[in-house]
Amino acid sequence: MNNLVLGLRLFWEFFKVGLFSVGGGPATLPYLMELGDKYQWFSMQELTNMIAISESTPGPLGINMATYVGFETLGIPGGIIATLGLVTPSIIIICLVAAFFAKVSENRFVKSAFSAIRPAVTAIIAVAIWGICKVILFNTTDGNFQPVWSVIILAAIILVLLQIKLFKKIHPFFWFVIGAIVGLVFKF
Repeated sequence: MNNLVLGLRLFWEFFKVGLFSVGGGPATLPYLMELGDKYQWFSMQELTNMIAISESTPGPLGINMATYVGFETLGIPGGIIATLGLVTPSIIIICLVAAFFAKVSENRFVKSAFSAIRPAVTAIIAVAIWGICKVILFNTTDGNFQPVWSVIILAAIILVLLQIKLFKKIHPFFWFVIGAIVGLVFKF
């Protein structure tokens, strides 16, 4: 496939992701999972690595992921193309909403639509989280559930620690640093 066609496909696929992933970065995950399956641009294991990198770098998750996938697929131009594809629908929608929202924000149909979107977005994000957890906690890259006990235990410890008031105050950056150190020391 030549680079022009691949660039157009990257733009179009990330345009669709940007258009339909209501709810921010985590809502892009199901679409990214589908892209990995559909085009073989990345595996589920690579997707989990992309999430880790995207979450630990500055910027929104969805944009970081689009840039990463685009870069891995087509280099620097691919990163730019995928990122532009992802943000273009938002720019168009924001311009349209800004023009009309003040006039319709109190409309009961508009309020009802926003009320119905919230649970749908929550479900989409929950499905994505479960898909990522399966890969990370149960190593399902080959289709079988094989618990990765070291990762499960570490996740349980972190969940318990995050319930303690003292640990809730720790900035997320330090959790990333601690996770990186633990990963290096124990080679998860």
